[in-house]
Amino acid sequence: MKKIVASVGLVALGSSGLHADQISGTMTDPSKPWSVSATLRGFYDDNVDTQHSNGTASAGWEVNPAIGFYTQWEGTRIGASYQYTFKYYDNKPPNNTDHFDQTHNFDFALNHSFSPRYKIAVQDSFAIGQEPDVLRAGNSFATFQRVPGDNLRNYGLLNFDSQLTPVFGIAAGYANTLFKYADDNGTIDNPSQAGLLNRIENAINIDGHWILQPQTIGVLGYMFRYVDYTAGEEIGVLANGDIVHSDDRNSVSHYFYVGADHTFLPTLVGSGRVGARFIEYPNESQGSGNQVAPYVNLNLSYTYAPQSYLSAGFSFDMNATDAFSVQGDSITQNEESAVFYASLNHRITPKLFASVVFTFQDSMFYGGSLDGETEQYYLIGLNLKYHFTPHFSAEVGYNYDLVDSDVPQRAYDRNRVYIGVTAAY
Repeated sequence: MKKIVASVGLVALGSSGLHADQISGTMTDPSKPWSVSATLRGFYDDNVDTQHSNGTASAGWEVNPAIGFYTQWEGTRIGASYQYTFKYYDNKPPNNTDHFDQTHNFDFALNHSFSPRYKIAVQDSFAIGQEPDVLRAGNSFATFQRVPGDNLRNYGLLNFDSQLTPVFGIAAGYANTLFKYADDNGTIDNPSQAGLLNRIENAINIDGHWILQPQTIGVLGYMFRYVDYTAGEEIGVLANGDIVHSDDRNSVSHYFYVGADHTFLPTLVGSGRVGARFIEYPNESQGSGNQVAPYVNLNLSYTYAPQSYLSAGFSFDMNATDAFSVQGDSITQNEESAVFYASLNHRITPKLFASVVFTFQDSMFYGGSLDGETEQYYLIGLNLKYHFTPHFSAEVGYNYDLVDSDVPQRAYDRNRVYIGVTAAY
């Protein structure tokens, strides 16, 4: 059984859009409402602590038991899954208290149709982990660093769809994302990950939908987003001597966008949203001021053969960052990121499957001495899996990470290889 979030081996592409019918795809046998599995892997990681130089290399092993549940009846679909990962390193990673890490992933989704015109969706994705891909809730990364400890991320969504007339409908939604990092021992000269990234993000949207053609739906929407940094840590000093706190990075954003959802073929669907984002910083009395930034979100999904599909997307938006600097009365507030991502799953033979995951993020920092500096992140994951039987499989994979940054000490590369077996029922 694989995770709800599309994954290849040790690398997962974060997703903030889960549906109960997606959870059914994780079941080994769709005819039964539950599934259990266990995966055992050996691995080698040449830069466990994601350091610019002299990173720690380690071999090790991991075990991943998982359980999933899915059921549906007239008008309602419910799914849930839980995966636990215990990962042991021969060489203890720096700042780890033990030779091992533990990761928890829990996902839940409920879709209910009150009638053909009114629907509701409830979703939640909860994770405790150390890797940056586990600790994100959308397309962009706020940090590329592995962070030791029990770091928490939770994403919840409530969405209501209504079809008011044969051609017009309204969708309204609320999303809440919580980030809490274990690294909270920062100082004013060296802020912690918690001081820079602990936050609660709240977003409320309302979209109008018009059926322009049977295959095309036009969208006009607005979203309000509030980002509240919660650590209460002193993270810097302005030139005038004023202390900068975590919540000086708080932001209020207003999104205005247009878009469309289009079915090109029964197996090829796409969606797009383009617009602008207006950003204010309510707690910052000086410095960076307000911003106007473009907003883009594009997605495409293509099933080109049985058990073979491609999904890809592009986004452009502002996002949080663990980079921080002060210059005069200006601080690094966030970063502007363009993200391209793609995932390919291909059935080579009825028993042999190949997967490729790719992400590229190009970011530019806003504010402080880092203003205008850029950083690029490349992630690729390759996986080959052979199913001996419907309940037993073996896999081998490789993952590569590269950070190229104008801030030299943030740059690193990382190679990970693994081999494993999975039993599922």
